[in-house]
Parts: sequence; structure tokens; C-alpha cells
Amino acid sequence: MSKVTMKRSTRRKQKRFIKFIVTTFLIFLSLFIIGGISLFALIQDAPELSEDHLQNPSTSVIYDKDGKKVANIAGIEHRLPISIDDVPIEVQNAFIAIEDARFQKHSGVDLKRIAGALLANLEEGWGAEGGSTITQQVVKNTHLSPEKTFSRKVQEAYLAVQMEQKYSKDQILEMYLNTIYFGHGAYGLGAAAEVYFNKDVSDLTVSEAALLAGLPQRPSGYDPIKYPEVAVDRRDIVLSAMEKHHFISSEEAEEAKNIEIESMLSPKQENNSYQEFIDYVIEELIRKGFEENQLYNGGLEIYTTLDTDAQSFTNEVMTGTDTIPFPDEAFKAGVVLMDTKTGAIRAIGGNRDPESKEIQRGFNFATDIKRQPGSTIKPILDYGPAIEYNKWSTYQQIKDENLEIDGKEFKNYDGSFHGMVSMREALVKSYNIPAIKTFLELEDDQAKQFAANLGIDLEHAYPSYAIGGFGDEDGISPLDMAGAYAAFGNNGKYHEPYAVTKVEHPTGEVQPLQSEEIKAMNDYTAYMVTDMLKDVVEEGTGTLAKIDGLPMAGKTGTTNPPEGITNGSTDSWFVGYTREYTAAVWTGYETTSTEQFVSQEDARISRLLFKEIMSHASQDIETADFTKPASVEEVKIDMRNGKVASNYTPSSSIVTELFVKGTTMPTEYIPVQKNTTNEKAKQQKEKAKEQKQIEKKNEQEKKKEEEKKEKTENEANHKKEKQQSNDKNASNHDKKEEKPDEDTNNKSEQKDKKEENKEDSKEENDSNQTEQPDSDEEPNKEDESKKTDENEEGD
Repeated sequence: MSKVTMKRSTRRKQKRFIKFIVTTFLIFLSLFIIGGISLFALIQDAPELSEDHLQNPSTSVIYDKDGKKVANIAGIEHRLPISIDDVPIEVQNAFIAIEDARFQKHSGVDLKRIAGALLANLEEGWGAEGGSTITQQVVKNTHLSPEKTFSRKVQEAYLAVQMEQKYSKDQILEMYLNTIYFGHGAYGLGAAAEVYFNKDVSDLTVSEAALLAGLPQRPSGYDPIKYPEVAVDRRDIVLSAMEKHHFISSEEAEEAKNIEIESMLSPKQENNSYQEFIDYVIEELIRKGFEENQLYNGGLEIYTTLDTDAQSFTNEVMTGTDTIPFPDEAFKAGVVLMDTKTGAIRAIGGNRDPESKEIQRGFNFATDIKRQPGSTIKPILDYGPAIEYNKWSTYQQIKDENLEIDGKEFKNYDGSFHGMVSMREALVKSYNIPAIKTFLELEDDQAKQFAANLGIDLEHAYPSYAIGGFGDEDGISPLDMAGAYAAFGNNGKYHEPYAVTKVEHPTGEVQPLQSEEIKAMNDYTAYMVTDMLKDVVEEGTGTLAKIDGLPMAGKTGTTNPPEGITNGSTDSWFVGYTREYTAAVWTGYETTSTEQFVSQEDARISRLLFKEIMSHASQDIETADFTKPASVEEVKIDMRNGKVASNYTPSSSIVTELFVKGTTMPTEYIPVQKNTTNEKAKQQKEKAKEQKQIEKKNEQEKKKEEEKKEKTENEANHKKEKQQSNDKNASNHDKKEEKPDEDTNNKSEQKDKKEENKEDSKEENDSNQTEQPDSDEEPNKEDESKKTDENEEGD
């Protein structure tokens, strides 16, 4: 290659390299300019630092359904400002160690900590560690909205740097300690020291300081009154951080860890009559992505679904009245009242213990429990899906008989079998076996899918689930049941229950939070289930909850107690609804034992609570009856033969049932049942009958042999005696005696044969009787109601 060619090639490479450098520079310059412009725009939108906001952050406010203020989110605010000069250095270091160990070294933003937090998030998952400094937290809590966006982080960093330039470290730490929320209405360290320990900040010990320093991250989650064990773990983490950063020695850390929290606490709480509802509002907002600190310090305006009148009345009846005699203070109840059409929660009865109402975020028996639902699950897992997927009518016949599955024998509450019963009768009288057999008719996962459409997600769906016998993995709360049953009263449309309609931020942004409507089932399913549940209240197991003049539907439920309890239950439920309101009530004990269980008398309380609360909520409104959709057809059935009634059918033999429009009307009844559901039980029954007949035949033959032997012995003795007295006439005498004996034997055989035939006839009649449809005569409703009341619950 010539030198000229080599020079040309070198020049071309140099030109390309220069072009690459220039292009790269222009790209980075453009990005820098664009980034700078974007950052400038974000910074321009940042609010100005306000002295008033820094000293007095705004608490969030709760409003009821009518837009009236009912409370601050922390209850009654308790503020007790302190000066940093009055805060012992060990107390200051407790907060610095856990929140911002390099507080004294950075200028508002800690780049080293941000890099460490980024690495931790990449290795351990997003959210493993935060990079905000104490200065940034003050800015965020006092000036910015809670959304986690890039623009908010940029503004937060910008204002933090500004703040560091304007205020000293001591001033910033003082602002932080005076503005953070510690739970139980305590804003700031001064109020927290008084609320939790009834002492001044200057008197706080290292262990007490560590406990308080651990609270701001999650005031409710680390609450030492509600969760002492979790609070201990959090306190010990703070003490370890203080030791790590050389604020205290290892001996001091160990000594502080050995102090029991219970011995330190001296809580003073304020009562709030709406506290249980407010507690759920906080939980709902946290679940929807709000930071807990922002809920208390962010100046949010939270508009809720609370009906203050309904809530006050619920609180009143939960403490016990003349009509609702609770057996003792340990007896618990959980109640949810909600709007049937929208899913808006109107009132929550979370705990009937008056003392617990003084503790924020206490255990809520309306929203937190996971208990077995008993027979209240039957419309959700059995009869609802059967109508939805198989288009069963309310007259669908199911045989109530002995049922054994995988070695487990199922029974009805009354210990009896009732032969062929309609789906309506099975639900109204709460028979268990027809419910299980209906469940077994469904295809795989149809029951689970139907329940999921109603907000109830189950890990499993075994046959025992069909009657509410849930395993440890699954459980139901009154909130779950209220949401599910409301869909039956709302033409099959489901709303997830909600307590917050919208949140307004200090920036003016409005965030709507109502739940969206989804179609959970067809309207024919909703109406047909509702129509049967109306009968439960009118004449079935739920008559005690009936409210005169109010069109309503509902279902009772009880669950089996542990061994050793024969006349009671673990849980007692009633869930019911009108077109306006739905209420779910659970009653029972936290732990069931032979000393603490729901007696038959106590099982009435769930129905009485429902009746009182629903009556009060419905008293000033017009409640219409449920409307039959065009997809449902009423059909008159002749109960004697299962056919459509004719003009000649006696009125006493006619029952009106519901069918999905377009399905085949019955010309005769042939029950549709899978052979596998009870084949084993049938075989066992036939085998037992055959065995009984064999045993009876053997016994009769044995009896005949014994009689024949006895007769032979008598004849021999008689002959011997006669022969001694008169040998000549012995033969004639024996013949005379032999004939009566033969007659006696023949008569005995005829009698045995007659009894055998009679017994076989009786067994055949009993068997045929079980398979016959219901009697033409209608049951005496008054007697039926009385029987139901005596049995308390048909589950």
C-alpha cells in the first residue's frame, strides 16, 4: 500500500473519530440542557418553605358521607412542643441512629446514603432501604404530597438543600422531633413522652428513647400497646443502631434491651366514638398506597362513607341492651353495615369492649377476623353457582339421605334425613346434605370462581366447605360476607366494600377512591337466591331477624364446636340485606373452650343485633321489594308429581317456584344426581339389609331345629311312660299324640313365616317412603317456626 493511500485512510479515521466526539458531546449537551430545563421546571413548581408549616404541620381530617368533619385522623390532637436544648443527647442520638446516621455531615441530601440505598434495593428488592435524610423527611411531611414520583423526589431534595442553608442542624432536628407522629394522637416528642410514659422529655431513659425513635416509621404497626412483641423488636433494632454508630456502649445497649416494655408504659388515651371506622379508613388508605406518616402529617382531607347516626347506634347496641343480653364481657361481636347498591360502608362495630375503643388501631372483629362461616356460605358456594352455571330452578329436587365421602359421614343439624326436598326447602331449613350434594354437582373450580366474583378468594374448596367447614388457610370476616351478600341484592353486581370516597391533597389534587362495579353473576341467579333467602327470614331459620314491613332476605350460620361441647357452637352468624342496606353480624369468643362457647340461647344474639341495626338504618327511608327480572319465570308446580300444575290441581298441592327463562318446564320429575356422590352409602345400606335377612333366616332355622329336637325328646319320654303302663295301647296312643304336635309345629312355622313377610314388607315400605316426593299436605308453618326456634339454628 502506498504512503498516499495510508495518509488518506488515516485522515478518514480521524474525521470519523472527531465526528463521533462532536456528536456525543452534542447528545450529552442536549440531554444536560433538557434535563436542566426539566429540573428547573420541577424546581419552579416546588412550594416555598413556610415557617408556619415547618413548625406546625397539618394533620389530616376525616369527613363523613355528608361532608361534615368528624375527627382528625389521629383522634384528638395532642401537641407539646419542646426545645432541642431540653432533649438529652442520648434521646437525640436514638433518632439520628435509626433515621439518619450521617445527619451532622450532609447538606440536606446524603449522596452516599442514596447510593447505599440504591444498592440495597437492587440486591434485596425495591423498598429494602430508604435514602431520605431527616431534613428531607421534614420537608416531605410539611410541604409535599405523598405520591412516590420523580418530580416529588426532586422537589424534596431541592427544598432540603434550601432548608440546610437557612437553618442550623439543631433547628432542623427540633422541627423533626416536634412534627413527627408517634400514634395515639401524639404529635411530637414532647406529647409522645407524656402519652406513653407520663413523663417529661428530659427524663426519658435510653430504652424509652429507643422505643419512641422506632415509632415514626409505622406508628400503628409498632404500637407498643397493641403489639408489644413487635415494639420490643423495633426498639432493639434502634438500640443496636445506636451501638453500631458508637452512641452507646454494648453494655448500655444490652441493659436497655433487658427492660420490659410493659413496665415502662403508662398510656393515657382519648376516646373517639368513631374510632373503629377511622381505624379501617387508615388501613384502607395504606392498602391503596398511602404512606402512614403522610396520613397523620400530610394535611389530607379524607372524605368517607361514614353514617354518623348509624355508627353511634351500632356502638350503643354493641355494648348490650335489654333486648340483646350479652352473656359476659368476653363475648365478642363484629358488625358491618353497608350500602347494598354501592358497597359504601356506613358503620362498623369492631369490638364491644368499651376499653378497647380507647386504643387506636385495636383489633377489629368486623374486618380482621377470619372465621368459619357455617351455613351463610351455602348461597355462595352451593346454590348460587348451581343456578348460575347449571340453571337449576328453585324446585330442583335433591335427595336428603345418608352421605359419606372419603370415610367422613355428614349429617343434618336435626340428625334426620328428609328424602326428596327442593332446593328452596333445603336452603330455608338449612339442611347440610342437599347443600353438599349440590356442591358436588358443580364442575371443577366453579364454586371457587363464583365466590371469587364476590370478593371471597379461597385456597381450597372441599365438600366440607359447602357447609362452611373451612380449613385454617381460609376464613371469612363480616366485611367479606357483607360485600358478597350485597351483590345478591344488587341484581348480581358486586362492589368491593370501601370507606373512602376521595382524598384531597394540600396541593389541590383530588384522588377518587370509590370501588368500581363488576358483574358477579346473572340477574336471574341474584333474584332466585334472594327469593329463597326471603323465605329463610319468613319461615326458616332466620325468623328471629324478621322486621315487619321490610322486604329483606338473609341467612343464618353456626359452626361446630370443639370436642367436649355438645350443646353449642363456635361461631354464630346472620347476614341479610334489603335493596338499600346489607348487614353482616358475627358473634362468638376469641377462643372457644368448654367454658366459653356460643350456647343455643347466645346464638340468637347475631340475629337480634342484625334486627336492631337494620331497623334503625331503614326507619326513615322507603325500601322497595326486590324486582323479578325478565330472565326469571314463575311456575306453579303440582307437588304430588312434580309436574306443572293443571287447572284441576288442588290449591293445597300447588307451590310456586322460579325457573330461568328458556329452560325446560317439568312434565315429570326425574332427579339429576351423580352416582358417585352417594354410591358407597347405598351399597353399604343394601349390604346391611341382605346381612340382616340372612341373620334372621339363620335364627329362624335354628329355632326350628331346637323345637324339633325338643319335640322328639318329649315323644320318646311319653312313649316310654305309656309302654310301661300299657304296652298294648302304646302305639295307638303315640299316634294320637303325634298329630297335635305336627299341627303345633305347622302353626309355629306359619307364624314365623307371617312375621318374616311382615318385617320384609315394613322394610320395603320404609325404603319406598324415603324415595317419595314431599307430601301433598303443606306443613303447619306455625309448628315449623316453633321447631326452628327450639333448634335455634338449622345448620
